[in-house]
Amino acid sequence: MADILNYWTITGIVIGLLVLLPSIMGFFGGNKFDVKGKTVLITGASEGMGRSVAKQLSQKGANIIIVSRNVGRLEEALAEIKASAANPSTQRFQYISADLSEPDGNARVIAEAIAWNKGQAPDVVWCIAGASVPGLFIETSPETMRQQMAVNFFSCNDMAHAILNEWLAPSSIGKGNTRHLIFTSSVAGLYTIAGYAPYSPSKAAIKSLSDVLAQEVQLYGDDVKIHTVFPGAIDSPGMERENKTKPEITLILEEADKHFTPDETAASSIAGLERGDYLVTVSFLGSLMRASAWGSSFKNNYFVDIAMTWLSSIVGVFVAMDLNSKVRSYGKKHGHPSTYRKKVAA
Repeated sequence: MADILNYWTITGIVIGLLVLLPSIMGFFGGNKFDVKGKTVLITGASEGMGRSVAKQLSQKGANIIIVSRNVGRLEEALAEIKASAANPSTQRFQYISADLSEPDGNARVIAEAIAWNKGQAPDVVWCIAGASVPGLFIETSPETMRQQMAVNFFSCNDMAHAILNEWLAPSSIGKGNTRHLIFTSSVAGLYTIAGYAPYSPSKAAIKSLSDVLAQEVQLYGDDVKIHTVFPGAIDSPGMERENKTKPEITLILEEADKHFTPDETAASSIAGLERGDYLVTVSFLGSLMRASAWGSSFKNNYFVDIAMTWLSSIVGVFVAMDLNSKVRSYGKKHGHPSTYRKKVAA
């Protein structure tokens, strides 16, 4: 018994060191995401995570352009972002109102951003705009499924197309100015559960797009870096709207999940970018989910990520058994889903 305990103690220490290794390497490796004096465009920045990201990058000396639909919320957010500036006399701030799910919305945003930024494209584009409309699959209309793809995936796809056409033009390459395109997916795009059929596929598609682009931009040199962030549950207005229609079984399956504030999520995401991570998670659980879904993605650190993949393959067996058991038990107790009480958004 003592030998077994010693084995697991050593294993735990090794895994703990592996988890800390990216932070240690990041400490000695320098900042890979220095935004001081750079122009950063952030979509979905009128509230929640996007607003927090904008404020924290403002504190780091960035010029900020925020994008969302609601002008009133944009004006409120911009006031907070300006108040967070490290150098108020030199930093610049702007908002653009746009519906990024529309086919030409992203191209217009980039054109307006370039005009405001003295003819120069933003140095960083961070796509955070998105929404979740959870529901059981056969009870969700095809229109809602398509709208989820438009809001979550195509807003990223179209923004990437608009900004990469600027950054990867022959006249823009080779000037020593590293640009960053950052997508925001979700841990639900790595490891999904019942009730997220409308949402998870749209977020999983972002990772696939990210993987393609991370490889493809190498054709043009080293000027452009692609990243994707995978937040977990965030206590935000978006979460409040989501929970109004979320199926009860989904709430049960995720009841043990830790919730993070927008500020915590933003800080962890930025820290990952500063380390130079390609796929960024904001918690240990998120890292396990990422490890179970690497596929062909570039690794942040091969040694650490292989160890995490090994760990997730073991933990995942028990997690899947638990989740599936809860779904089957709920079905037996409550009967056919057509009899469930329907939730309606207020």
